[in-house]
Amino acid sequence: MTAAAAVPLPRRTVLVDALVGQRTLAKDVLLVLAGITVVAALAQAEIPMWPVPITGQTLAVMLVAAALGFRRGVAALAGYMALGLAGAPIFAGFTGSIAAIGKPSFGFIIGFIATAAVVGALAERRWDRRPVLAIALFGLASLIPFAFGIPYMAMVLAALGSPVGLGGALAVGFLPFIVGGLVKWAIAAAALPLAWKGVRALDRSAD
Repeated sequence: MTAAAAVPLPRRTVLVDALVGQRTLAKDVLLVLAGITVVAALAQAEIPMWPVPITGQTLAVMLVAAALGFRRGVAALAGYMALGLAGAPIFAGFTGSIAAIGKPSFGFIIGFIATAAVVGALAERRWDRRPVLAIALFGLASLIPFAFGIPYMAMVLAALGSPVGLGGALAVGFLPFIVGGLVKWAIAAAALPLAWKGVRALDRSAD
């Protein structure tokens, strides 16, 4: 048996499994790389702000994790972070280096891995297929990066001599992102159930 030999589909398949069919190691690697590429591309959809820019990364993380599932989703976001830290220009503003650890925004990148884990696990339990569950799933997913990003941002700013306190951290690290977060939430919550509806329609037409 080769490394790319087919392995049985898991009981809880996600969107890419429905689209690409039988899983293989080679497919999984390509899908993880594709996930990294999507996140890197939407990271460049940026509105510069201090101390953290608004980007399309959160939307990318939600879509990639829901489509790939737990293991591949986490691998994609961990790979994204590792490649960026290694110097690949895939963080916002086409940046990337180990120095990113010292930026106020880096906590959000850590949070993306946790987001991928939660979204991927719940997508494997079919939360992304039904509108009501998808709304709950992606609403939760929209908040997870802030749980990591805001404390990290406050810590870095304090270390740089610009302490902001809890109120200040929320003012610069959460409030400016509310409108964009709602839009991303709505897009993800609509896109995944629609995608699954399309898959079911294709299955019926093939019968």
